[in-house]
Amino acid sequence: MKPLIIIPTYNEHENIGKVVPAVLNAVPQAEILIVDDNSQDGTAEAVRAFGASTGKVHLVSREKKMGLGTAYVSGFKWALQRNYEVIFEMDADLSHDPEALPRFLGEIETADLVIGSRYTDGVNVVNWPMKRLLLSFFANLYARIVTGVPVRDLTSGFKCYRRAVLEAIDLDKIHSNGYAFQIEMHFKAFKKGFRIREIPIVFVERRIGTSKMSRKIIYEAAWMVWKLRILGLLGRL
Repeated sequence: MKPLIIIPTYNEHENIGKVVPAVLNAVPQAEILIVDDNSQDGTAEAVRAFGASTGKVHLVSREKKMGLGTAYVSGFKWALQRNYEVIFEMDADLSHDPEALPRFLGEIETADLVIGSRYTDGVNVVNWPMKRLLLSFFANLYARIVTGVPVRDLTSGFKCYRRAVLEAIDLDKIHSNGYAFQIEMHFKAFKKGFRIREIPIVFVERRIGTSKMSRKIIYEAAWMVWKLRILGLLGRL
């Protein structure tokens, strides 16, 4: 299977220099797609340099900051236009360990969507303040109860899809961002009957740059779960 790792970026120049070599070292057969939202710190230039030197790093450069969800949708469409069989989501800031990537590839052999979960084997989060940890844990519990999706980490952004999952979901109808985007993608994959598997990961808070978390992202996720439940009941997914 030919894997593509999609990594959205916005002002991640310092992290790109670390995550790209780490990913290619962990999965030599993989290629990387960076979806950059007009970073002003030289992120795109660094990506182009990696692309020129390796031939495995590609860039989609967008005109402005448009959000995580639309970045992934752009990346998914790019991947589906080409012959990639498995497509990853992954953060740029090394909070997702590239060394875990081979485990995803092993699990995707007998699954359709593999989710890296912070909450299947206790709580595996490093360097988060207690307030944020509790928010994340109970937000996932809330989303699981409302949507009925039997996934413990519905807001996880470290995952691997088989191509068929993305082909089955109408990507033009995905408009959410942040946590809501992750919940929406998991919900639709579950409702379409795909095989979903969670594997434990350790999430480490970024050391360089600033978090993109905001109240808007939290509020969007809070109401999105009810929207999804209603659309699911009406059969309008």
